[in-house]
Amino acid sequence: MRTLAIGDIHGCLRALDALSSVVCLQPDDLVITLGDYVDRGYESAAVLDRLIELQGRCRLVALKGNHDLMMMDARRDPDVFSDWFYCGGQQTLESYEADPHWDLFQDAIPARHWRFLETVCVPYHEIDTHFFVHANVYQDMPLSKQPESMLYWEKLDSDEKRMHVSGKIMVCGHSAQRSGQPLVLPHVVCIDTWVYGDGWLTCLDVKTGKFWQANQAGDTQLGWLEAGS
Repeated sequence: MRTLAIGDIHGCLRALDALSSVVCLQPDDLVITLGDYVDRGYESAAVLDRLIELQGRCRLVALKGNHDLMMMDARRDPDVFSDWFYCGGQQTLESYEADPHWDLFQDAIPARHWRFLETVCVPYHEIDTHFFVHANVYQDMPLSKQPESMLYWEKLDSDEKRMHVSGKIMVCGHSAQRSGQPLVLPHVVCIDTWVYGDGWLTCLDVKTGKFWQANQAGDTQLGWLEAGS
């Protein structure tokens, strides 16, 4: 059984499909997706359908990201809708062919997508050696006590060298690495590798340090985390 983490997808279906193919997902694989399934890329609706399908192909644990939260909050608040629209929500609405107005867009989004975002997605996940969040944590605070501002919004501090109180390595996304390569810090690995830009979508085998990447052209490549990460 492998434990695999997949970084921010941001509506990039072609990269997700290419990555799933090269990784050869198995039914006993534990796959943790780190959130931000929607926005920026142009196939958010299809990405959510693909993730729903993956629930039947592997042991999927889907985390929430800040863009997913914005989409959910936009459903309830027209002011949030306006903010979301200009932070990538426009591309998401186009993927649904939805009317770009708060009082009209909601019916264009299938109930299964709202259900996935609101009831399937979770704030964090942990195993014996690692824990997984979308964005960041306070190092001295248990995961169950972390505020949403940290879990979903806070960028990484590259000077942070402390280990989390759990003693586990954090695997996260959110802080986009425009180099296209995972960022390895003491006790932290970030695998948001900017797929919606000119980067890659990354899948990390957290036990071995092996990672696979795919981009929106359908290209794939293989790498390994630095020693000691």
